[in-house]
Amino acid sequence: MKKETKTKILFFVLLVGSVSMLTAVVTDHWAVLSPRVENVNTTCEAAHFGLWRLCKKQIYIEDAEFVGKACGPISLPGEINCSYFRHFTPGEDSEIFEVKTQREYNISAAAIAIFSLVFIILGTFCVLGSLRKGKDYLYKPAGMFFAFAGLCAIISVEVMRQSVKRMIESEETIWMEYYYSWSFACACTGFVLLLLSGIGLLLVSMPQIPRNPWETCTDAEPEQI
Repeated sequence: MKKETKTKILFFVLLVGSVSMLTAVVTDHWAVLSPRVENVNTTCEAAHFGLWRLCKKQIYIEDAEFVGKACGPISLPGEINCSYFRHFTPGEDSEIFEVKTQREYNISAAAIAIFSLVFIILGTFCVLGSLRKGKDYLYKPAGMFFAFAGLCAIISVEVMRQSVKRMIESEETIWMEYYYSWSFACACTGFVLLLLSGIGLLLVSMPQIPRNPWETCTDAEPEQI
């Protein structure tokens, strides 16, 4: 396979990974939390949240078989109320949820995710610069930036996972059940695609391996680009 074809494939994979990570950062379906249903003919409050915002949904329960089980699923109809976390919007009223959420974990996950986006932007600039003739040496920094973006993505995912885990294990929590949703899956997808394609771009940028043992890299035939 020619080098030009390989780079086109890698650029497409990088585009998909970048869009996946951006989607994860700006959406609020990283985790879904459900409290225990205590009574029928009343509402229970399920929640889903991301790096910046919490959304609570009032779900009406009228079937006695749900008593003692987790509220939900979140896809059921109900009134939704969303608000940004107080540590990102100073001056607003605090909520009990924010105390039970490990604040330092949440801020760390958001900050690391922003670093991932910064690396993606830097890598994109390098890729755009490499499109000019004779600028393919920019593949190396582009590959490094995208690989770093992938590493930041998985670190952010793990920090968020630990945040949810500690919150659920807290004795004060009202949440009975939780699961990770599609924003979390987008972040994981971004990690895999960005890391692998970044490494791939680094490998593509390396000099061609000599065909014969006695050949040096400078003696090898130039690649057709």
